[in-house]
Amino acid sequence: MKILILGAGKMGTFFADILSASDYDVAIYDTNPDRLRFTYGVERFDRIDRIERFAPDLVINAVTIRYTIDAFRSILPVIPAHTILTDIASVKTGLPEFYAECNHPYASSHPMFGPTFANLSNLSSENAIIISEGDQRGRDFFRDLYSKLHLNIVDYTFVEHDLTIAYSLSIPFASTLVFASVMQPQEAPGTTFKRHLDIARGLMSEDDYLLQEILFNPNTPLQLQRIRTQLATLQEIIERRDPAAMKSFIHSIRRNLA
Repeated sequence: MKILILGAGKMGTFFADILSASDYDVAIYDTNPDRLRFTYGVERFDRIDRIERFAPDLVINAVTIRYTIDAFRSILPVIPAHTILTDIASVKTGLPEFYAECNHPYASSHPMFGPTFANLSNLSSENAIIISEGDQRGRDFFRDLYSKLHLNIVDYTFVEHDLTIAYSLSIPFASTLVFASVMQPQEAPGTTFKRHLDIARGLMSEDDYLLQEILFNPNTPLQLQRIRTQLATLQEIIERRDPAAMKSFIHSIRRNLA
């Protein structure tokens, strides 16, 4: 199988490394030739005409989320009709509509990890979502790949995916942004503070548009309201200095974590 990866960023090069070690003919395309210097063991394209000669059987779109659909549209004129289009986007906004009119088989997934935080040499504790809609061959490709990486695989529809992301990403993203927004320099920060700081710095290394699109998920406001409600409860307990209420609040959190 010939696989073309769009985008030589962190995830694009990760997939290139993984797939080139298997029985695949892999190429990676990026409009910035400088980024291709850090890819090895694959064909490297910086021109559309080279994609046409390669004639991929499957495309993995790993470009920055802001340009996911534009990247797909740019290659449509030069790929065969049988080519399966796939994405690994963490936000699926607009993709179901694009796939419905692109006249290509498609599959969509979301590896729930990234080079910022994950240990890419051991992903057994990480998760991946495979969208249950689309082409069976494309879904089987991701299922086989993620199984070999020992990922925990969950199947969701596009709608279920966006609901899940609003919970699993919007809450920690928003909480981390609020923490960082009130942070002050400390000469002797505690262990917990330093851990939060590491998370905040990792989050701030992500693309601004990615953060925006995840937080602009239509399902995010409900999750933020849940945070505001619990924060208001905690503030009231602290202001009253109510030991019984604090004990109850902490116990409820322990039940959630269990």
